[in-house]
Amino acid sequence: MEQMSLFGNSRAMAPLASRLRPDTLDGFVGQEHLLGPGKILRRLIEKDQISSMIFWGPPGVGKTTLASIIAGQTKSEFINFSAVTSGIKEIRDVMNRAEASRRVGLRTVLFVDEIHRFNKAQQDAFLPYVEKGSIILIGATTENPSFEINAALLSRCRVFVLKALTEDNLVQLLENAVRNPAGFGNENVQISRESLRAIAAFADGDARSALNTLEMAVLNGEISASGITVTEEGLSQCISRKSLLYDKSGEEHYNLISALHKSMRNSDPDAAIYWMMRMLEGGENPLYIARRLIRFASEDVGMADSNALQVAVAAYQACHFLGMPECDVHLTHAVVYLSMAPKSNALYTACELCKEDVRSMPAEPVPMQIRNAPTGLMKELGYGKGYEYAHDTEEKLTHMQCMPERLKDRTYYHPTEQGDEKKTAKRLEAIRKFREAREEE
Repeated sequence: MEQMSLFGNSRAMAPLASRLRPDTLDGFVGQEHLLGPGKILRRLIEKDQISSMIFWGPPGVGKTTLASIIAGQTKSEFINFSAVTSGIKEIRDVMNRAEASRRVGLRTVLFVDEIHRFNKAQQDAFLPYVEKGSIILIGATTENPSFEINAALLSRCRVFVLKALTEDNLVQLLENAVRNPAGFGNENVQISRESLRAIAAFADGDARSALNTLEMAVLNGEISASGITVTEEGLSQCISRKSLLYDKSGEEHYNLISALHKSMRNSDPDAAIYWMMRMLEGGENPLYIARRLIRFASEDVGMADSNALQVAVAAYQACHFLGMPECDVHLTHAVVYLSMAPKSNALYTACELCKEDVRSMPAEPVPMQIRNAPTGLMKELGYGKGYEYAHDTEEKLTHMQCMPERLKDRTYYHPTEQGDEKKTAKRLEAIRKFREAREEE
């Protein structure tokens, strides 16, 4: 029996996310690619055939909940271990206990939350026990295990990637929280579906954030004899107002990313920073913005400044390592660099022209002179005959035709005179003149 207090039982005092934590796979929302009917992780859990594994995914996607479900279904002693509060001594104590259990035929499942916080020595302490089967290790991490988990330990674990929950997943969780007696089912809460979607959009794939926000909104709702009403005004005090106006799958989303892209293309850094910050403050994932900057670097800057691509990729990596709010300055760095870089869309134009030919014309055969000839039969059939090795020439160039015969006069890449691409344009012109002269000879 749970101890009662003046404020009700302890379960009622627990946060909403804790009260609604499912204890079966049927109640788990999301991760259909792992837990859908017939999927591998679901089969392993249902058959109690789990092995050491790492759950890798962003916050609030169900890593701890999934471990808890395994605890309920596995025929093992289950130990919940936190990397934040535990050291080498605690690890060794648990390992010794697990080893003693193994000797009498009992299995131990050890769940380690935030395993990436353990240093190399702490992770190494698990290794011998994992190897001889004293424990089945389940680690949870928000960081890339390739960088944060020792290679020896990682090689003995299967990595399962958990994805951010979709907006529909979160709305499903929120609707359940409103109806479920363990949530607000006995409170007669009135909240519109649009408000639930606004909370889901604000949470950005994080179930814990979504439920915490709903709980705050209900606690600040308007109380009447018939129940509790969550108004739009009340909800706006719990989440950023811009989150209600910025629908990441709707028109405003595309309007803002278009404004950012076109401001950079127009070499207007101030406008570009403004539109980027509007997206960030509206709850946009910084990695989405970083991906668009990478595309812009080649589509609109290209060979005019090839460093632009390196800056954009570096900004993406910085966002991945730091996340919000620290990564906003790295995105600003990339946005200003791309805005001020010389512009060329020659690569984009070349890509689109060639794509059109590839899709609309028959698949042209590879010219014989540039085919590979790994067997004698292929050589007898003329594969590779007439091939000219550019490094054998003084100019490091030949007049050998590499395009299919039907497309031999087609050109896709037309460099501009912008920035560094001016040098490329001069070199390409010289190469083409050289080949024309050799053809005339």
